[in-house]
Amino acid sequence: MQTKLPKVGTTIFTVMSQLALDHHAVNLGQGFPDYETPTALREALTRAMNAGFNQYAPMAGIQPLREQIALKVQRLYGRQIDVGTEITVTSGGTAAIFAAVACAVHADDEVIVLDPSYDAYEPAITLAGGRTVHVPLALPDFSVDWQRVAQAITPRTRMIIVNTPHNPSGAVFTAADLDALAELAERHDLLVIADEVYEHMVYDSAAHQSASRHPALAQRAFIISSFGKTWHCTGWKVGYCVAPAPLMAEFRKVHQFLTFCTFRPAQRAFAEVMKDHPEHAQGLATFYQAKRDAFRALLAGSRFRLLSVHGGFFQLADYSAISDDDDATFCQWLVRKAGVAAIPVSAFCEVPPDARLVRFCFAKSPATLQAGAEKLCKI
Repeated sequence: MQTKLPKVGTTIFTVMSQLALDHHAVNLGQGFPDYETPTALREALTRAMNAGFNQYAPMAGIQPLREQIALKVQRLYGRQIDVGTEITVTSGGTAAIFAAVACAVHADDEVIVLDPSYDAYEPAITLAGGRTVHVPLALPDFSVDWQRVAQAITPRTRMIIVNTPHNPSGAVFTAADLDALAELAERHDLLVIADEVYEHMVYDSAAHQSASRHPALAQRAFIISSFGKTWHCTGWKVGYCVAPAPLMAEFRKVHQFLTFCTFRPAQRAFAEVMKDHPEHAQGLATFYQAKRDAFRALLAGSRFRLLSVHGGFFQLADYSAISDDDDATFCQWLVRKAGVAAIPVSAFCEVPPDARLVRFCFAKSPATLQAGAEKLCKI
């Protein structure tokens, strides 16, 4: 059988997590917390299941959850959205990205992605018959060179995908970035996917620059977020998409045949805790900034050079003082010989950056971070 995804194999996240298990290594690679979800959320899930909410949910998501999402967007970003026509609950952020691409990208359309980029973007574009155009972010701070983006736009360009806070670098958009993106999108009539799954993890008193803040941008954007990232339950695979009604109508045409609906008890639980425990999301930046700072302090005596992190829950580290190997080879050595799993940055790029960088996840318990740092500092 001829493959439809010739460039795709098993994801690097699966590979490195399996290697971590095989070698009993500390897994600082794949981006998932190793601590429990909040008690209130687990109790709400149990109540929902025991109350009988175990059959199909409405295709777009249950009304109470969509209402809470709308209230959140209004409170944080000042945008009013229609609960009935502009919000869809999805089975994780990745499913939302796939549906947004599938509904909007046609054969031979071009879609711009900013490298390093999440590895699910290009397969979705390829399966839609589109072509991925990779524009590298600017080192050393992984900022967007908007002039370079403008030069990549052609008459075939249909969409641009952006991600803030950025995985893997931790870079975040400024208000000027939103203005630049909106200007290009309006001038060239582009659609936008704004991947904002780390929206509550912006540090040092900065504000998350959501596409929802920018009226012109919001009118042509699919804005995607993740309950799994916000509530420490990535295994539940629940996210959502916000988009203007005409775009959402097309999005739902794909969504209804992709997963149709999303785990109903979890939707009930999220609706409850968003209403009763808003302090969780409000405190998330402080929670993860403390983890960022603790991890960086633990690695202060190591031979790794740590890059700045302004959002998300990943730390990039330059290992050029340790090895001349490429990052994939170095990560194999790191897990087998040093006992720590990391992710090579080249896995996020069409053309790897001219740097020796690996990604560590600091969304881990203090004990895990301590154990990983002790091994890394011995190198």
